Amino acid sequence: MEIFPAIDLKEGKAVRLFKGEMSSAKIYSDAPWELAKRFEYMGAKWLHVVDLDGAFAGEAVNLKTVEKIAKAANLQIQIGGGIRDEARIKSYLDSGITRVILGSVALKDPNFTKEMAQKYRVAVGIDAKDGFVAVQGWAEVSQMRATELATKFAGAGVEAVICTDISKDGTLSGVNVEFTSQIAKASGINTIASGGVKDISDIEALMRAGDVYGAIVGKAYYEGTLDLKEAFKLGR
Repeated sequence: MEIFPAIDLKEGKAVRLFKGEMSSAKIYSDAPWELAKRFEYMGAKWLHVVDLDGAFAGEAVNLKTVEKIAKAANLQIQIGGGIRDEARIKSYLDSGITRVILGSVALKDPNFTKEMAQKYRVAVGIDAKDGFVAVQGWAEVSQMRATELATKFAGAGVEAVICTDISKDGTLSGVNVEFTSQIAKASGINTIASGGVKDISDIEALMRAGDVYGAIVGKAYYEGTLDLKEAFKLGR
């Protein structure tokens, strides 16, 4: 299992939200690139970055900060938040990003998403509220079930699916293993769990599921409920 420490960016700072509410943002660092270096030192191979401002604005609001993060640490980086066209994909990849995460556009234009997956390293972000896909920084909930969207990308060349149970995100209440497994089965793609990871027992539960590729760790690290070094050792 691959462990993805997370940096969520708001106004150039590393923050964590509670259930995706921007008003709940708690600042953990004014220098996110220093966090990236720390994660590398602890044993990370990957870094998960989200431009929260970009998710609402539909553009790369925190691009300069992302570029500093990419230069600071020798990590593979996946980034999401407001990536809606090919030009943005190319600009991120040219900035040292390993792969981009397409979320809102994956729901609204799956054909475009599949086309991009044939040309670039692409992951699909499927964020769900009560099982239905949420978009635009989780401000809108669609009528499509998350599992239905996942099936659209089976065999499409997408590298990974990142699935988030919004009701769990930032709550430290435990990861939704069943939801993650459902997405993995529906897509047949490497699936990464996001939202609710609290401690090492969540990592163990995901590993027992047998069909989960990775887990994103955010608040559990920042609040000290999960030892990342232990998680890295267990995951490998």
